[in-house]
Amino acid sequence: MGRKFGTVLAVVMTLCASAAVAAGPADLVVTGGRIYTSGPAGLAEAFAVTGGRLVYVGSAAGAREFVGPKTQVRNLRGAFVLPGLVDAHLHPIDTVDLKVCDLDSKVVSLRQMSAFVRECLRKYPVAPGSRLLVHQWNYASGNQPDPEYPTLRVALDKASTTRQVQLLGNDAHHSAFNTLALSSARNAAGSVVGITKATLGTDFAAYARIIGVDASGEPNGAVNEDARYTINPRSMVYPELERVLKDPAAIPRRMNSVGITAMTDAMADPAGYEVWDTLQRAGQLTVRTTLAQFYDPSRFRRDDGTVDYPAMVAKARAVREKYQDNPLIRADMVKLFADGVIEGNPFAVPPTLPNGALLAPLLQPIFATDAAGRATVTGYVDTGSPACAEVRADPARFASDGAATAFTRAHGYHPAQCAISNGQLQHPREVILEFARQFHLAGFNLHIHVIGDRAVRTAVDAIEAARAADGVTTTRDGLAHIQLARPEDVARIGRDHLYIAYTYAWANVDPDYDMTVIPFVQRVAGNGYDQLHGPASFYDANAYPVRATRDAGAILAAGSDAPVETRDPRPFVNISRALTRHVPGSPALNPAQAITIDDVLQAYTINGARWQGIDHEAGSLEVGKSADFVVVDRDLLRLAAAGHADDIAATRVRETWFMGRRVYRAQK
Repeated sequence: MGRKFGTVLAVVMTLCASAAVAAGPADLVVTGGRIYTSGPAGLAEAFAVTGGRLVYVGSAAGAREFVGPKTQVRNLRGAFVLPGLVDAHLHPIDTVDLKVCDLDSKVVSLRQMSAFVRECLRKYPVAPGSRLLVHQWNYASGNQPDPEYPTLRVALDKASTTRQVQLLGNDAHHSAFNTLALSSARNAAGSVVGITKATLGTDFAAYARIIGVDASGEPNGAVNEDARYTINPRSMVYPELERVLKDPAAIPRRMNSVGITAMTDAMADPAGYEVWDTLQRAGQLTVRTTLAQFYDPSRFRRDDGTVDYPAMVAKARAVREKYQDNPLIRADMVKLFADGVIEGNPFAVPPTLPNGALLAPLLQPIFATDAAGRATVTGYVDTGSPACAEVRADPARFASDGAATAFTRAHGYHPAQCAISNGQLQHPREVILEFARQFHLAGFNLHIHVIGDRAVRTAVDAIEAARAADGVTTTRDGLAHIQLARPEDVARIGRDHLYIAYTYAWANVDPDYDMTVIPFVQRVAGNGYDQLHGPASFYDANAYPVRATRDAGAILAAGSDAPVETRDPRPFVNISRALTRHVPGSPALNPAQAITIDDVLQAYTINGARWQGIDHEAGSLEVGKSADFVVVDRDLLRLAAAGHADDIAATRVRETWFMGRRVYRAQK
């Protein structure tokens, strides 16, 4: 046990006595537990609540002064208590469990997926020509082809040719469609032209990097990022909003059940505001909500191609003003995507490259399939070779099936693998910088999605330039995710004291997932752990640099990004893996980047509250603040101190209290 906790009870009375209000009967006294306050008191034994606010935090003896004839006294009998948890980055409207077609992130082959979709069409029938949404598709694991099911498109066509089918990736960045759905794609003029080999060279040329193709250059069904919106504008935000609106209280129920009492809707769209307004009117909003307003610059293009920044800012100001006096909802943050994601598809022919923005050119691995059906690397394309130079000089010569097949036989790789790419920023660099400047000048805090190291650098450049433009360095600007970052940019993040919403559960070794990323950013051979995660691994050295950003001066927060990977915000899984950086039974991903239990608890409480600007109300158990707290079934501090951090993942919430009222109680 660290020094902070070893002597805390000796100083609790001194720290709390001066802050406590005059003793008198309280509404509620909670005693007999181990209470992690996330405040100056460190650990406490008891606290008292009046009118939904804490009037005392300290020793059990001191709390007795607040017990009167009508006081409710709760003896925790040694239970562990935390402040209400703060999830600083998730998509709450999409976390609700619904009766829909749901793959639940299962690892399946294309053949198995096709059968699953056929069963869904039987169980959830849709009219001819209408669309079936298949939720939580695990785009990064499984999806093995076979001769009868060679691509996603073929697999989905075998499920249906009369109903549109869309797989919704469990990361919210990937999708896959059958032929009928692909044929419904609209171009920029709004005309239905369909996504085909021909239109990928014309109407949808701007999306060519994020639409998968087969060896013939025809769409293979994979349609990612913004390209999805040509088929379904609801591919990323609130795909089942109408269903959620039938029972919006399911959102706070979900949050409270895992101890969350404050959160950031990390991509808040105007279509979803009705959810929060409905909950608040009904008195059911039992989680403080910050709306990170989302305005896509590409949707605000004028006729001359320039971005209408004033129109975006005006819309954001109106929403901020709407909620400016609201005790539970804030809207002083804006969201921007700097890039997408960095997973490719090793099973596609040619392999689909990652699209996240990277500083170094992506490698072009040559993949095969091992005896177990897993992707393995057999070599790399020399993109600087004369053969590749010839392809890039005259790509039309190699576009036909016959020419591509002949090239592949001669060289051992598809001519499309001669492409040189660093991925791509979500918007041109100048747009990202100007977006940040305009919203900073309007007084908004920035919440920027970054995955690749070039996106990280660009986002930090944008924040620094925005702060220089208005002279304000105290805005609560932050980044989400940071999958790859170079040391020089980690130093800048720390110097700027940016908030970071890490999803700590992602920092682990996953053989299937790793094959979708690592071979594209560093040279490997085969598919074993030692090949992917050796001592000189570029990925391991730069992936999710949690401790490094903390040491540099960044402020760690925590964001589940639910429903990514799972609809469960799973805070205790995230807490556990922040300490271990592994899935139990597997090696750790660069364990030097692990942090302490105190670091991650602060990230999930007071740091998250500070980023949301609600630390005067929440984030710690201190006199004067709202009585938002969680009773759990195990002592996280003792588990960490005893070397049992893996056991933290199984923590269950017994009770959640919000503003002094119990809003969740586990079923016994």
